[in-house]
Amino acid sequence: MASEYLEHKLALLPGMPGIYMMKNINGTIIYVGKAKNLKNRVRSYFKSSHEGKTARLVSEIADFETIVTSTDKEAFLLEITLIQKHQPHYNIKLKQGTGYPYIKITNERDPQMLIVSTVRKDGAYYFGPYPNVYAAEETLHFLQKVYPLRRCTGFQNRPCLYYHMGQCLGACFKEVPEATYKRQIEHIKSFLNGNVATVKRHLNQQMTEAAEKLEFERAAEIRDQMHYIEVTVEKQKIISTDRTPRDIFNFYLDKGWLSVQVFFIRQARLIKREKRLFPIVNSDVEEMTSFIIQFYNRKNSVLPKEILVPDSLPKDILEEMLPVPVRTPQRGEKRALLEMAGKNARLVLEEKFRLLELDEQKTTGAMKEITDALGIAPGHKIEAFDHSHIQGADLVSAMVVFVDGQPNKNLYRKYNLRQLIMRTKRLVPKK
Repeated sequence: MASEYLEHKLALLPGMPGIYMMKNINGTIIYVGKAKNLKNRVRSYFKSSHEGKTARLVSEIADFETIVTSTDKEAFLLEITLIQKHQPHYNIKLKQGTGYPYIKITNERDPQMLIVSTVRKDGAYYFGPYPNVYAAEETLHFLQKVYPLRRCTGFQNRPCLYYHMGQCLGACFKEVPEATYKRQIEHIKSFLNGNVATVKRHLNQQMTEAAEKLEFERAAEIRDQMHYIEVTVEKQKIISTDRTPRDIFNFYLDKGWLSVQVFFIRQARLIKREKRLFPIVNSDVEEMTSFIIQFYNRKNSVLPKEILVPDSLPKDILEEMLPVPVRTPQRGEKRALLEMAGKNARLVLEEKFRLLELDEQKTTGAMKEITDALGIAPGHKIEAFDHSHIQGADLVSAMVVFVDGQPNKNLYRKYNLRQLIMRTKRLVPKK
């Protein structure tokens, strides 16, 4: 039930689109949301029954503010900006950055290949993201052996070690023609775009030529490189007939929890999957739309060429917010991938519920057993102390804290009892 103060504010709400900010008793913003009709949406928090996370949010609301906007796009942009600024407790929050490495071919006279985590508008070529740093490093090492560019620091009047190893074109002691770099870069781009058959034919030819020249060590090295392609680059099954870089989003909602699955399709392969679980306040469509916009609004995030989402999401708004096509496939392999993401989202959430049930028996259930055994009222917090000393000296006490049966290490403390005793003695007046 809203207080008299909130009732007055609710009566003054405009029936217009905009965003609203819920605040607790300390004035801290605990939730930011958007609405097509602020009057109806904000009033629904106080005039309807709720459960789960929404009920907890409503119990903490002491005040709210609203900002009217002209369009849905303005409301979404403002909502995302305020969420990232205030990091409200009840909003879905995403960490900055994707955490995925990229392979970069630098834009300079003597280019080189690097592994980076940031994509910049510097004219360089970027490939990725890769599932992890190890995968990117292995791919980079392979390319440096097969299609070397520059690995040294630059001109130094003498060949570098990498030149002798066949992993540098020699910018360290001579001028390498730009056409040579261009040819190598085209080979690298072709390989990273999934055209490994051409590379294998090229390597096979090199291996044959090395064997004919009785350069058996070189032939063996090329053979190992071909083996690397087979076991590392080609080992993942091709799941698409085209090579459009695309991200696929699907979700499943149950008992106030939103389970999200994101598939990253690159070079016709599923290179990465992300899964997220959130207890939510608003509808699944609104929370999911906000999630996708935040997903690409993070630092260093890179947009694909296409995004696939369920039909329930507002594709027109997403396309307006993200300058890439947002589609819902109706048939074929894209539809199958979207459905697969949805099935995975459901399985992850069902597993979460089973684990929560087991966890509840060990945590809150265990706390209730303790309070029942002690004959005291149920509580949320237990503090336990362990005292130790070395033959009566160096007294130390450690405190551990459990909240709802879970250890909260931020509340752990360590006390030097000797110092506390000495301070106490100084505070006690002498008789």
